[in-house]
Amino acid sequence: MSEASEAAQADQALKVKHRAMWALGDYPLVAADVIPDLGPELVRECGVRPGTRVLDVAAGSGNAAIPAALVGADVVAVDLTPELLEAGRRLATEHGAELEWRQGDAEELPFADADFDTVVSCVGVMFAPHHQRAADELLRVCRPGGKIGLVNWTPEGFIGQMFATMRPYAPPPPPGAQPPPLWGDESHVRSLLGDGVSGIDARRRTLRVDRFSRPEEFREFFKSCYGPTVAVYGALADDPERVAELDAALADLAARHLADGAMEWEYLLVTADKATA
Repeated sequence: MSEASEAAQADQALKVKHRAMWALGDYPLVAADVIPDLGPELVRECGVRPGTRVLDVAAGSGNAAIPAALVGADVVAVDLTPELLEAGRRLATEHGAELEWRQGDAEELPFADADFDTVVSCVGVMFAPHHQRAADELLRVCRPGGKIGLVNWTPEGFIGQMFATMRPYAPPPPPGAQPPPLWGDESHVRSLLGDGVSGIDARRRTLRVDRFSRPEEFREFFKSCYGPTVAVYGALADDPERVAELDAALADLAARHLADGAMEWEYLLVTADKATA
């Protein structure tokens, strides 16, 4: 087998694992109960209005896609995981939102060049393993002069710290895969988008999360609902001592951030104009 064929097979296997990971737990509940404000904020910041053709990349259950559709935009939501798309379809029906749902890989989007006015991703594309490949796809499908909008967790913020806390307990990442929170570093995003944008605005903001009254409540919720956390615990299933260590580490992390029944989770909000030449 050629080196290129081996690389393609390895990449395909990685995507299968990613798809399975996000089907674990209950990510639609996380999106609805913990971060419901992020999608609507991204839609506002991108100036989405009736008639705007919008693509939501790594859309999950539609945290940004559904709000965009509700303002009258022509929306397509694309995600790698069919289970999340099905949950999104149900939620869209409940909200009276009409949009298209497509299965697809953020690193190989099934759309033509310059097909969309606005391309967004709300804590989604950051989990594609090859950052430059995903960024190139965001740029490719956005029309010249169109808008790209991103919300990504920062490395220094709570979720970035959570991934750092879980890292010693997780299987090693495959060669070439990059850490998701890098998408929350402004210099990294500027490097990824490069000359493909004519202007970029990046702002650090915080999301107030008052869903958890105790550190243990946060840990148990993420342990049962958030795919990446569920997957790490699954890899430790036969090692109760390591499970106990991770339990303590996640509870300690939450305790350091929890004050008066709330936490502040930092994210990077990026809006950029696709270059016209």
